[in-house]
Amino acid sequence: MKTWKLVALSAAMAVSGATAGFAQEVVKIGEPNWASGRAMAGLLKVIIEDRLGGKAELVPGTNAVIFKAMDRGKGEIDVHPDVWMPNQSNFTSEYVDKNNTVALSKNSYSGFSAFCAPREFSEKHNIKTVFDLATPEVAKLMDRDGDGMGDIWVGAPGWTSTKQNEVKVRDYGIGNFFKPVIVEEEAATASISDAFNKGEGYAFYCYAPHYNWSLFDMIRLEEPEFDEAKYKMVNPSEDADWFEKSKITTADKEKNIHVGYSKSLETRVPAVAELMANIAMDTETVNAFTNEIVVKKRDSQEVAREWVAANSDRVDGWLGL
Repeated sequence: MKTWKLVALSAAMAVSGATAGFAQEVVKIGEPNWASGRAMAGLLKVIIEDRLGGKAELVPGTNAVIFKAMDRGKGEIDVHPDVWMPNQSNFTSEYVDKNNTVALSKNSYSGFSAFCAPREFSEKHNIKTVFDLATPEVAKLMDRDGDGMGDIWVGAPGWTSTKQNEVKVRDYGIGNFFKPVIVEEEAATASISDAFNKGEGYAFYCYAPHYNWSLFDMIRLEEPEFDEAKYKMVNPSEDADWFEKSKITTADKEKNIHVGYSKSLETRVPAVAELMANIAMDTETVNAFTNEIVVKKRDSQEVAREWVAANSDRVDGWLGL
């Protein structure tokens, strides 16, 4: 019993000592405009405040804004809660590999991205692959605004995947019959929901973890297996002719999703830097978070607080306790 008390006391002192140094430091957590990013941002804020006794603030921003702020290391934005790799490799190549100003968590959880469609509609019209979209007959069935072209949501403004999907639509031959739709995810979800409710067709970008898998009965359209030699994506920030010079004719590579953080945290707020380095989330949990936040419209921090209370041992491991 004495040994147990000494261990507990040492752990408490370690946390106390770590948090005392940043009592006035507010850790700024970037909040991306997608569901799993919002979920992870809320979780990190809760752990910093409730378990480390620190202060944290959520700051909405695009990938470019969040990474640039982390690179500066001045506390404008300190954390990117949901770095999808290899989607965001253009940012990690610059700030993690080249500048050495940003670090990624040692662990990651898995994800994927693809194109999807309503299951019932797809089975009725024999739509199984992305190439099945590339006909005037299918395009007519998926024309949501009556302009004679099918509609396919390729992503939200500012997403790396949106640019990649624009290239895919062209190189799969879909662009001859469909026009890419670029709108925020909430607006896209409303259109997807409307299509399901009316039994109509709609093609759309889909990924996991995501709440849509529990909300809609949808299928992932088949694509050629990922082949690095057939996946050439030019970064728009590096070349104005990125669209013409890019060529993608295969599925995306499976994703590894990390937490990214400014290395300035290692000296400014060491306890938070340790948390970011050690966090180990899993796909199933993040999927459940997104369902609670978006479908049930609950606050991300409320959901996170319940989860942390039920998984204190796991969180302790992230904190080195």
